[in-house]
Amino acid sequence: MKILIAEDEIGISNFLKQGLEEEGYEISLAFNGNEALQMAQKNKYDLFLLDWMMPGLTGLDVCILFREKDRKTPVIFITAKDTIQETIAGLKAGANDYIKKPFHFEELLERIRVQFRSVAVSDQEYKLGNIIMKLGTHQVFRDEQEITLTQKEFSLLEYLIKNKGKVCTRTQIIEDVWNISFEYDTGVIDVFMNSIRKKLNLKKEEDYIKTIRGIGYIANEI
Repeated sequence: MKILIAEDEIGISNFLKQGLEEEGYEISLAFNGNEALQMAQKNKYDLFLLDWMMPGLTGLDVCILFREKDRKTPVIFITAKDTIQETIAGLKAGANDYIKKPFHFEELLERIRVQFRSVAVSDQEYKLGNIIMKLGTHQVFRDEQEITLTQKEFSLLEYLIKNKGKVCTRTQIIEDVWNISFEYDTGVIDVFMNSIRKKLNLKKEEDYIKTIRGIGYIANEI
């Protein structure tokens, strides 16, 4: 597996490179945002580790521009930023996950493994009424019209449909979809649910995804 690490602090870059190469990954390094974007556009990588604050283009800029052409390759932010607004901005840009500095290498390694397990899914399809999700191509259709979702919106909708007919609590969603402990502000879920409903043009009488007040959400056939 090939990983691109975009990090301007040479010490951190070399530490991550050495550790990940010992785990069998093939590592490339970029030391600023412009270089990272150029390398991402010219080469095929299986995962990106992006520092948020870099010279030139920021990690957020790189992620947004990269996602215009590639919606599947996992992106993990390495960042000191952890406010709810910054986290939402990163996830909306298309990041799959983030890890806050300073961090334990073992935690980063497990987060990478989680992303690779997610990518390894087959071309399985999920259906919810007239909504179809194609996991292999990362596509969502409603009435045969393709709906563009961000990586995290896709993951959230997939989770709800996989658990169709079951109430998914906020605790379960934040831990299973975001890989974050429950102490995290679960208000971020509402932001993504509102976006999903808007993009799917779900009307009030269409309870494909129903809010269970104070608990969570449930996906149901109408």
